[in-house]
Amino acid sequence: MSAFGRKNGAGGMSSGARPQFGVAKPMRGGAPTPAHARTDKPDPVGSDQFPPLPGESFDTPGGNPASSDAMARLSDRANAVHSGEAEIGGFEASVHKIKEQVLPRLLERVDPEAAATLSKDELSEEFRPIILEVLAELKVTLNRREQFALEKVLVDELLGFGPLEELLNDPDVSDIMVNGPDQTYIEKKGKLVIAPIRFRDEQHLFQIAQRIVNQVGRRVDQTTPLADARLKDGSRVNVIVPPLSLRGTAISIRKFSEKPITIDMLKNFGSMSEQMATALKIAGACRMNIVISGGTGSGKTTMLNALSKMIDPGERVLTIEDAAELRLQQPHWLPLETRPANLEGQGAITIGDLVKNALRMRPDRIILGEIRGAECFDLLAAMNTGHDGSMCTLHANSPRECLGRMENMILMGDIKIPKEAISRQIAESVDLIVQVKRLRDGSRRTTNVTEVIGMEGDVIVTQELFKFEYLEESEDGKIMGEYRSSGLRPYTLEKARQFGFDQAYLEACL
Repeated sequence: MSAFGRKNGAGGMSSGARPQFGVAKPMRGGAPTPAHARTDKPDPVGSDQFPPLPGESFDTPGGNPASSDAMARLSDRANAVHSGEAEIGGFEASVHKIKEQVLPRLLERVDPEAAATLSKDELSEEFRPIILEVLAELKVTLNRREQFALEKVLVDELLGFGPLEELLNDPDVSDIMVNGPDQTYIEKKGKLVIAPIRFRDEQHLFQIAQRIVNQVGRRVDQTTPLADARLKDGSRVNVIVPPLSLRGTAISIRKFSEKPITIDMLKNFGSMSEQMATALKIAGACRMNIVISGGTGSGKTTMLNALSKMIDPGERVLTIEDAAELRLQQPHWLPLETRPANLEGQGAITIGDLVKNALRMRPDRIILGEIRGAECFDLLAAMNTGHDGSMCTLHANSPRECLGRMENMILMGDIKIPKEAISRQIAESVDLIVQVKRLRDGSRRTTNVTEVIGMEGDVIVTQELFKFEYLEESEDGKIMGEYRSSGLRPYTLEKARQFGFDQAYLEACL
């Protein structure tokens, strides 16, 4: 009898009994390995005891081909040498060189105050004979094409924004980023590329920056080195100058499409599905309070402009922004803009001041371009005081983070309110959160449409109506995915019913 209560049979095993304690069964199938064939070496990876994982192959010296390809791309990126300056072509370079010779002599013959009163076309007509005189003095002969190019460059230099004019007139350029006089990047079709322009020097770039901000009554210098401005076409401009910018004056311009973008156009671009487009149209028409959330350059302002198309033409809409960039597609629309403090630090008008004043202007809807701080409380106050259909944008990575940021922005202000009361007011005010995102292939997608239902304890409860799910990446680098409906009955159906859209809204969400 063994210590475990079993008789010792032949080889320590009784017939039909399990092996003794401490005796391991072989993990491999088939016949046991002969004693003379056993070695102390570990089993190779890929044997029947350790089969390879699905998709793995160990026949090649480099291991998994997909992993090898990824490591090769990492190595290429680590060893790449990038040039930070664009190469200007021969024709542009020759015109630029002649411009540097002609400009000083041209300024001697022109009265700047008189030139400022003329339009660009009138100035070109006045300049043409003077330019020919200067070219004759310099003994420079130009053909017709070079002469027209020189006239345009000189007029842009005196009345426009110099080298930026060419980029501003290009409809394919959506963003312009000037990083000092020698480096300018642009965004085309979602990708950043270096632009073939260059400024004369830092002084030249600084003058153009001042010309941009002076047009809207702002100023930029060493005492106020930051400035937000806008161009005549509504494009947004941010300027930061030394000593804050270490590489010279930096100008960031966000251009907007001349043709108003609608929700149907966004759907055709692939930014949303048919059902999402229908739901958002109904949300805009039924006066739901909407917060558009997303990162920088994700298309928040474009989405807000598109939603504004669904506002009833008979409603009075007020927009409040730091730098007016919204371009609503409504007849009864009054834009308001904040004002920075003067040199003495007085006279500033904030978004909160404008929201309080807007309540006295008989608005039907109040729309904030972007909330960054304590003015979030003023927006909620507007939503709660009978101005249904108010909208705003803010920076956040997801609908849940959007709610958290709204709470934090109110807490950052001077208002002493418990966090629970803030959460409850947000839950009662906001109806929908629309999350937009710029994906790595440059495309902009509406990734989430989320309802705010209410409070459960001290937590804001949400319900997701639509979501964009990533599937794969195509060979040309395009991200493939699909828009999926959660199939849930929308909580905001009652608001849609008040406007007669309940059945269409329900069908879109289901």
